[in-house]
Amino acid sequence: MSDKIYDFDQICDKVKQLDVKIRFAGVINERGRLVSGGLKDGAEPLETERDDEMLYMELALRIKMRREFDKQLGSVNFALAQRAKALTMSFPLDYDTLYVVAESSIDYSKLPDAVLKIIRK
Repeated sequence: MSDKIYDFDQICDKVKQLDVKIRFAGVINERGRLVSGGLKDGAEPLETERDDEMLYMELALRIKMRREFDKQLGSVNFALAQRAKALTMSFPLDYDTLYVVAESSIDYSKLPDAVLKIIRK
């Protein structure tokens, strides 16, 4: 962990501006709570608020589990899942996680690197 100080609001805003197909950029803490960011203006949610809470908790647990292999494999830069209705990406930020959701049709070949550039500034 680098214990770098991040401006979560600025990161989320910049990520949402990367592509019109990005629907959500938010920071989830290690307890699975949204602490910054959220749905892009004008975007309709794909799930209920309760579903969001469950999703965030599951994401936080998944991130903790991935860290179990950091010593053997190195730390995770990002994780990506393509679903029928959405593409999801998670980027560890020390103890928190940047969670990004985009339309499934987005060209994701360069998107993770663009997000990493924002995070690493």
